[in-house]
Amino acid sequence: MTALLFTPEGFPEPGPAYLQPTEFLDFDVPAVRDFAARHATGAADARDAAIRLYYAVRDAIRYDPFSIRLDPATFRASRVLADGRAFCIPKAVLLAAAARAVGIPAAIGLSDVRNHLTSPKLAERMGGRTLFMHHGYAVLHIEGRWVKAAPAFNLAMCTRFGVQPTEFDGRSDATLQEFDACARRHMEYVRDHGVWSDLPHLRIAQDFAGYYPPSFYGDTPGAGADFG
Repeated sequence: MTALLFTPEGFPEPGPAYLQPTEFLDFDVPAVRDFAARHATGAADARDAAIRLYYAVRDAIRYDPFSIRLDPATFRASRVLADGRAFCIPKAVLLAAAARAVGIPAAIGLSDVRNHLTSPKLAERMGGRTLFMHHGYAVLHIEGRWVKAAPAFNLAMCTRFGVQPTEFDGRSDATLQEFDACARRHMEYVRDHGVWSDLPHLRIAQDFAGYYPPSFYGDTPGAGADFG
């Protein structure tokens, strides 16, 4: 198994580690490989392919913050496709895996964010904490440079809740919007945690378990369906 590479500041040098299948970016699974090929077919170039894959992941996989589990299997790209819903980290994993499947170097970035419009129900599940630890996004190497792409919030959800959808042009960072459609403060990036060649699941699981109550990542029946 390829060693997990970590870049605490800035971006890594692109290389083989950012093109290979991994435990979590498992595009060697046919379903992930087929998903990438289906959405990237006909793309004019790598940037066009990355844009197509971004929107496919953003809108085909429903954002669900009540689906958080610490089981490693729930973070794998193949599982995200099978479930059809996920929170930000697994959605970023799927985008990175799909990008690698079509030859685009990709990595996983993590940051702490504060959502100023968190629903009361989710805030209760988080034990009253206001910080979302380890918000995940994909980092893609396109046209000689790395760009961030956060495919978390699907368009249907954004429309329903008045949230600005995050758009991606393959050249500028596509991070979550600072303000919503009514100009209210929405997402605030608080702390950057660097970039990995694969998902650092153990770190995420340990940090979640140490910071959030079990209600945030437990198996509460029907929680995801309630959000949807």
